[in-house]
Amino acid sequence: MDEFELEDNLEFILQSIQELIDDQGDDNPFGEVNQNELLANLVNYDQDNLMPDVSAEDVANGKDVQGIPWEKMLFPRDQYREMKMRSYKNYQNLSYAREDAVEHCKHVEKDSPYYDFQYNTRRARPSIVHFQLRNLVWATSKHDVYTVHNQSLTHWSSLDQISTELINGDDCIIPKQRGHGSQSVSMVQFTTMAVDKDLLVLGGFQGELICKRLEDDGIVFSTRVTEDENAITNSLEIYEDPNGSRRLVAANNDCSVRIFDTEYFDLLNHYVFPWSVNSVSVNPDGTLFAVLGDHEDGLVFDPKCGKAIGKLTGHLDYSFSSAWHPDGNILATGSQDTTCRLWDIRNLSQSLAVLGGRLGSIRCIKFSSDGRFLATAEPIDFVHIYDCFADYGKSHEINFFGEIAGLSFSPDTEAFYIGVADQTYGGLMEFSRRHQHHYLNCLW
Repeated sequence: MDEFELEDNLEFILQSIQELIDDQGDDNPFGEVNQNELLANLVNYDQDNLMPDVSAEDVANGKDVQGIPWEKMLFPRDQYREMKMRSYKNYQNLSYAREDAVEHCKHVEKDSPYYDFQYNTRRARPSIVHFQLRNLVWATSKHDVYTVHNQSLTHWSSLDQISTELINGDDCIIPKQRGHGSQSVSMVQFTTMAVDKDLLVLGGFQGELICKRLEDDGIVFSTRVTEDENAITNSLEIYEDPNGSRRLVAANNDCSVRIFDTEYFDLLNHYVFPWSVNSVSVNPDGTLFAVLGDHEDGLVFDPKCGKAIGKLTGHLDYSFSSAWHPDGNILATGSQDTTCRLWDIRNLSQSLAVLGGRLGSIRCIKFSSDGRFLATAEPIDFVHIYDCFADYGKSHEINFFGEIAGLSFSPDTEAFYIGVADQTYGGLMEFSRRHQHHYLNCLW
């Protein structure tokens, strides 16, 4: 992983528009405009006042889901989308042609929505610390969502419409627990998170690990897992091992995967890999890890014997996300080569299918708990929800404008959340599952 900050997306957009205008002259789709006019129209809002929330009723009455006033813009939504599609430059660590990466992508039919827009709140606006890490939204129920805004970890209640700060990374965080490697941390930039039942865990830019029990005040445990200069905590997952013990696994930029218990947070195992580890995910029975990092190939790893038992070969660039289907047989991996690959764990000789994105890297992947849906997020603008029961051949595409901070299904699959980290039109978008009801007409 490269340690540099997220680029200013607005400047990039403006530069890209200007390049299109310069290249195409009178044939450009935006007419005779200059950057000052573009800026005035792109940032057409009052910075002293938060944009209002948007409801399903607002959208039914013609309002944009992000509240973007397209009628006041210099050009309409479809033209702006066209500009983004033509000018966006996906980040690559390795050299290859995108055509090679998407050559074998599965044909996917665009289906009717699986989830309907419900609400977009500005009071829980997510933000991003590192442009390659996009797992900063976590729903623990259809009404409870945890996300990160700047240095603040917040809880959003969609039922009460209240956002509450739980942890401020700028503060000196003093853990309740002493010993077991616990230490105070401060000025933490949150890079990733995981929440399971009563336990919330945050990772930081300098290798921090912060653990909070949701029913208690304060922080139960915090530490820096490494003193390595290249220390970013990239990925976290809470799981049960085959013995039923609850564990926490962390992946860091120091080429390490570490396993902790979740009672005293003792370090139980430490595995070292030949490259920075960007993502680790655990299969449903806790016996296998998917380990992805700064290499085009990933690994299926057995934590019991401490060895890789399979290789995932097919991606053309580094990978940053993975998830296991609840049946334990299918693994999904997301890469900077703009694809999500599906693997049958029973035969890893080649991927089962390749799902292509629209613009950029696949940065976040989640399966719904019932195994019906697979959701993937690109860096900006596009989230795809695939129907697993249709062999991933149908999808619901959600498109908007802005950097994506993360996505999450609620445990009961009734809600779906997307965090949009845009300075102007960012927010936490809530969607509700659409149910198809079929009625039998009976003849008497």
